[in-house]
Amino acid sequence: MKIAILDDYQDCVRHLPCFSLLEGHAVKVFTNGARGAGQLAIRLASFDALVLIRERTALSRQLLERLPNLKLISQTGKVGGHIDVAAATARGITIVEGVGDPTAPAELTWALIMAASRKLPQYAGLLREGLWQTSSLQPGRNTLGTVLKGRTLGIWGYGEIGRMVAGYGRAFGMRVLVWGREPSLKAALTDGFAAAESRETFFETADILTLHLRLNDATRSIVGAADLARMQPHALFVNTSCAELLAPGALEAALMAGRPGQAALDVYESEPLTPDASLLRMDNVLAAPHLGDVEADSYERYFRAAFQNIVDYAAGNPKNVLNPAPD
Repeated sequence: MKIAILDDYQDCVRHLPCFSLLEGHAVKVFTNGARGAGQLAIRLASFDALVLIRERTALSRQLLERLPNLKLISQTGKVGGHIDVAAATARGITIVEGVGDPTAPAELTWALIMAASRKLPQYAGLLREGLWQTSSLQPGRNTLGTVLKGRTLGIWGYGEIGRMVAGYGRAFGMRVLVWGREPSLKAALTDGFAAAESRETFFETADILTLHLRLNDATRSIVGAADLARMQPHALFVNTSCAELLAPGALEAALMAGRPGQAALDVYESEPLTPDASLLRMDNVLAAPHLGDVEADSYERYFRAAFQNIVDYAAGNPKNVLNPAPD
């Protein structure tokens, strides 16, 4: 099969032990994104199979209609809203899913929380400029960081990642407050955590608030300006899940208004983030380049599953198929 691996920004996939699973196939690794849907269609038109790294490339109906040879989409992790499943199914394109693991994104979330709370990026950056124990060149922002113990950690979404982050909060002596659907609240209470009485109380109470929701029609833009305005001036807003969970522009406006006081982010409405992005010009924002699952153990696990799905499909024994065959 002729296989394309998309958006391998660091060109590291070919060096994974599991890459040997694709021996005998014609494999092309793309390390940069295409400029627009037209260029992407031209780039991918000749391939039989695509390997997607998470949600980095969206496969719309319009794009799929321009890929005449495409037979298989192998997704690392689980399929989200970035693939038009109905369109793929109608065209006879098989979609296979891989495995997920909450460890890397949960640990990345905690790393961002700790770094932002203690102002580590600011201190470390200014130390390289010869400034000792300085967190900002602006006198009003040259303030101390804070410990986590005794503070309230708000978690919206109590799935695998949310549960793991809650456990970290407990280990650090934080009060963990959960918000979400009724089953999530009941599960949190069973695990010994607090459930917020209301959405308003959740935003008003949290010293650190982190989102752990899947993006779908019900959760798109679920966090709006009114929610963020309820947060305290000292509060930290964290999002390692999906930028589209927030109403467009709401976070930037809220940060400029001072509620919340800072943010730690790993996801953005448009990726890769460009150097002129407004968030990168804000000194109260800690921005990471979408590193949630980007680490060696996760890559080996995700790509091994994705490549094995291709091997099984090529052998006439497809497994982990998401979409049914068209009538």
